[in-house]
Amino acid sequence: MAKNSTGAEHVRWDLGILYSGLDDPQIDADVHTLVEKCKNFSIVYRGKLRETLSGAILDYAEMSMLQDKIMLFLYLNQSTNVADVAIKAKIAEVERIMSEISGEYMTFFMIELVALDDEVLTNCYATNPLVARHRSWIEHCRVFKPHLLSEPVESALIKRSPFGSGAWSEFFDELEADIEGEFQGEKKTLTELLHLLSESKNKDERTKLLQVINDSLKGTFAKYSAQTLYMVAGATSVENRERSYKHPMEGANKSNQIPDTVVDVLHETVNRVAGPLARRYYRLKAALLGLPILGWGDRNAPMPFSDTTTIPFDTAKGIVLAAYESFSPTSAELVKTFFDQNHIDAPGIRGKRGGAFNYSVVLPGSTPVSYVFLNYLGSSRDVMTLAHELGHGVHGLLAGKAQGALMFHAPTAYCETASVFGEMTTFNFLKEQLVLEGDKKSLLALVMGKIDDVINTAVRQISFSNFERRLHGMDSSYQTWSEPKKFSVEELNVLWLETTKELYGVDGDVFTYENADHLWSYISHFHRPFYVYGYAFGELLTQSLYAKQAVIGDRFEPLYLDLLKSGSTKNVIELLAPFGLDPTRETFWVDGIDNGLGAMVLKAEALAHELGLLH
Repeated sequence: MAKNSTGAEHVRWDLGILYSGLDDPQIDADVHTLVEKCKNFSIVYRGKLRETLSGAILDYAEMSMLQDKIMLFLYLNQSTNVADVAIKAKIAEVERIMSEISGEYMTFFMIELVALDDEVLTNCYATNPLVARHRSWIEHCRVFKPHLLSEPVESALIKRSPFGSGAWSEFFDELEADIEGEFQGEKKTLTELLHLLSESKNKDERTKLLQVINDSLKGTFAKYSAQTLYMVAGATSVENRERSYKHPMEGANKSNQIPDTVVDVLHETVNRVAGPLARRYYRLKAALLGLPILGWGDRNAPMPFSDTTTIPFDTAKGIVLAAYESFSPTSAELVKTFFDQNHIDAPGIRGKRGGAFNYSVVLPGSTPVSYVFLNYLGSSRDVMTLAHELGHGVHGLLAGKAQGALMFHAPTAYCETASVFGEMTTFNFLKEQLVLEGDKKSLLALVMGKIDDVINTAVRQISFSNFERRLHGMDSSYQTWSEPKKFSVEELNVLWLETTKELYGVDGDVFTYENADHLWSYISHFHRPFYVYGYAFGELLTQSLYAKQAVIGDRFEPLYLDLLKSGSTKNVIELLAPFGLDPTRETFWVDGIDNGLGAMVLKAEALAHELGLLH
């Protein structure tokens, strides 16, 4: 099978605004500067924050920007060639220096900051504009006051961090990039195999592809992945216990500025409302595919009448730009800069990290910058991924300019808002074109593909989260936590299928699960504990937000842009208040499911009946 050319092969990012290359002497010069700044920071501010808080915040932000510049360059280089020995060595060297110097000279800052008396801070807020501007950041830092340890312990943890569970995850990326399986006489990477699985219209081909994928994960890789998960869960458990968190998710929830009760309601509502709706959709999909029951490899299968022609990257670029322009010219202008400034790395080639991401930072001089990483192979899902990651980029650039280095990054659970919104904007742009053309079959194919993506983002990620919660010690009723145990590969296989079936149905109901047991092993998001529920949070939040567009009218775009500009300065309740939405209420999440997934399933069913495809 010859690989189709998409034009993405020539879309590589230009990192020249950071450094000229890995051998650029400015990297070492900047690391040295950062070391000296850390030493000086300790001399100037240790024990004196009451009088010098404004200067400390300013210098802390300057150091953050310089460190982000260095790590952005190194991480982006590594992502395009995860096995490169020189890059790996440079990252290890820089991380060791930074953790050592941070542990030695910077640990005091957060401890002393959160220990400041309320009256001292109140006075600073009233009299110092810079401190007042950073009030939300300071107050969020103070949320963790009960969980900070002594300075010597915090220092030791920072110094040891390059050699902790994260090191296992780093090597995991390298191993995953090397995974190959043979299909139709050719060796394919995991990324290529997953792409073929989601694009194939042939049932037998999909069945074989899933088997090849599952088999490629077995053996050494699955064993390494299981050990990585144990190291992550074990290290998290020890640290959480020492920090006196009530349960393993508390730290993540506090970082996300989301009450535990809201996270619990999200999980419960997706299980109770979205799970049955997803199963209803998959029964429709089975009928349209002419299958009595779906195999797991059929989950993302395109419709027989879908256009699966490879989409050139330039075409994808045009679609996404036009979609953003149809909603927000401000957003579209920012999206255009990614292409004009070569801030996208697009080709799906061997040696790259899997998946896609956006990386936004604020560089020295308070200059926001953003890069998009893809493995573009020309599918319609790849077009949506481009729209998704560019949404993150718009978010990063707007918030970076408005809030600066310390407050630009929105918490994980709602940093997905702009990305999901970008996808929805692109989807509706394409949908409206097909409606005008009267092409109902293509419209049904588009809607079905979008439903697949929504389920993958909401339902699938809560399934992931349930697996993760069980991995970290939660019982099967999701009520009680205990210490995590060391699971074997076989035990993880069982746990994976058990938590999958909770949302997708028992074996033989909607799906059969042959060759799906090892799929947990390549999900690298599990190495960032309790990260995955943020996708479902962002998806459903955005569906509720998107539904407000028609109600609010012309006022919606400026309100939406203000939301993005807020960065981390507001919690989710404050962010949504201008739209008349309240995420603390269960009805908010039910509405998110109904407005998005529910409406799309109804549309797909209606179109299928209109076209006479159901009997």
